[in-house]
Amino acid sequence: MATMESLIGLVNRIQRACTALGDYGGDEQAFSSLWDALPSVAVVGGQSSGKSSVLESIVGRDFLPRGSGIVTRRPLVLQLQQTEEGEQEYAEFGHLPQRRFTDFSLVRKEIQDETDRVTGKTKQISPVPIHLSIYSPNVVNLTLIDLPGLTKVAVEGQPESIVQDIENMVQSYVEKPNCIILAISPANQDIATSDAIKLAREVDPSGERTFGVLTKLDLMDKGTNALDVLEGRSYRLQRPWVGIVNRSQADINKNVDMMAARQKEREYFATSPDYSHLASKMGSEYLAKLLSRHLESVIRARIPSITSLINKSIDELESELGHLGRPIAVDAGAQLYTILELCRAFDRIFKEHLDGGRPGGDRIYGVFDNQLPAALRKLPFDRHLSLQNVRKIVSEADGYQPHLIAPEQGYRRLIEGSLSYFRGPAEASVDAVHFVLKELVRKSIAECQELKRFPTLQSAIAGAANEALEKFREESKKTALRLVDMEAAYLTVEFFRRLPQEVEKTGNPGGNPRENTAAGNPGGNPRENTAAAATVDRYSEAHYRRIGSNVSSYINMVTETLKNTIPKAVVYCQVKEAKQNLLNYFYTQIGKKEGKQLADLLDEDPALMERRQQYAKRLELYKKARDEIDSVSWAR
Repeated sequence: MATMESLIGLVNRIQRACTALGDYGGDEQAFSSLWDALPSVAVVGGQSSGKSSVLESIVGRDFLPRGSGIVTRRPLVLQLQQTEEGEQEYAEFGHLPQRRFTDFSLVRKEIQDETDRVTGKTKQISPVPIHLSIYSPNVVNLTLIDLPGLTKVAVEGQPESIVQDIENMVQSYVEKPNCIILAISPANQDIATSDAIKLAREVDPSGERTFGVLTKLDLMDKGTNALDVLEGRSYRLQRPWVGIVNRSQADINKNVDMMAARQKEREYFATSPDYSHLASKMGSEYLAKLLSRHLESVIRARIPSITSLINKSIDELESELGHLGRPIAVDAGAQLYTILELCRAFDRIFKEHLDGGRPGGDRIYGVFDNQLPAALRKLPFDRHLSLQNVRKIVSEADGYQPHLIAPEQGYRRLIEGSLSYFRGPAEASVDAVHFVLKELVRKSIAECQELKRFPTLQSAIAGAANEALEKFREESKKTALRLVDMEAAYLTVEFFRRLPQEVEKTGNPGGNPRENTAAGNPGGNPRENTAAAATVDRYSEAHYRRIGSNVSSYINMVTETLKNTIPKAVVYCQVKEAKQNLLNYFYTQIGKKEGKQLADLLDEDPALMERRQQYAKRLELYKKARDEIDSVSWAR
């Protein structure tokens, strides 16, 4: 069967580790507080209630600071561990784990010094506990938390809020359902006015968690006693009341031995006409054993919930550490490997955006399917191929010599002028895809969890990626514009070879065939008639309309061609390049960097590093606590 030593000692070790990690309860914990889940005995009492004397009597040593006003200004976690008979007594502080104190007057001084170290000498209070372990054959296994004494008035040097601050601190301990309350009240005051009982009643109205301690029984007025309280008639608790007789101030001044004081206390109850029938259940020794047995039973009952909390916290911590990532290696090779791994993680997310695993890549298709066609439809061909403009360009192209059959120079100028309008949509398509790619780079960096740790590396990757995208854009723009220029450089001849044949078959659609014949070569060769008609048509509106219509048909054909070839050029020069070579230049430069330069890229946020260290320590604590609990939980 698991012993009290193993269970209480287990809780003691976990409590010390919790304090080292900054977990001593409260609601401001990043994770569930393990401290709050551990059963503890909180010692509560007003100033001058005899609280310190009770603790010293339980320990059997004079070791607590004394004085007027608020002496206890930080919680003192007092962990008592029973040793073999005859072994030397000693004390250890959590903040001085390698030093043993055998002189208990030095323990008192260290408590005072450690309190001042955190609170200063201004009589302020602090919730950060001091851990003190006392090893002695004269104690039982027990953990007590000594809290600042409740007070009603701030003394000189204390802020006005000190009264409420102390009450809030004490309440934060005793309101926890795992806290056992040791409420200390002096017997020479009305129990109804007891600060400790008042507070205990607020947080534990049923009295299930409260042990009442009545001090200063020997200082009551003659002819009076505290039997109504001790026997539960004045104020009933689920747990027993225990009477204590502490050393008098004269005994303290004379440094009366604590063992002698315990013996004197036993004699008091054994010989008291009022309390002799309760003697076996009175005194500091009985109180210590009572609390030890109760604490052990509560710990035993709470082990399943403690284990559940620990397992839940381990899962949360491992998940969080997974998000935070591994610590940074110190050697250059490992750092380079880390950087390349982070680049690959970013690149993988970027490709998922392009290929459809993540949203965003579809916007590139939107440029080709919506934006480019819409831009082509808005080109001002109607204005460029208006009758007035066609007449002007064709006439200017002919110069002083009118064209003979077809105004070829006019056609070329009209077509070249029309094709120049395609440059705008081609460039706009390149720029639109460039904008989408830049946005996907930004989103990919933001979505790469591993990169969030390294703002400098984020900036470097973003800069390198955007620089590469700029180069891809330049190449894409050159290629898209070449496609437009190629259409202007060499016209599709077959399209225009059909036009004279159509004129031959239909004649001049804008003039009167009879007039044309009479004016030309009646009954003559058809080609000669066509030439004559063309000469007359130089001044015919219908002829210019026909030229405009022919050019418009040709431009429509080119539009369909460019609507297909511009997207091919953009995808080939920008999208495909971004997928395959986005960080190639960056990789080349990274390989040339020295160790210091690599370390600069991995300049993790110090706050994040600190958080990882804290989480790692906490995880180690929880795993160790789980293993220790498993070693004793078989005896539940």
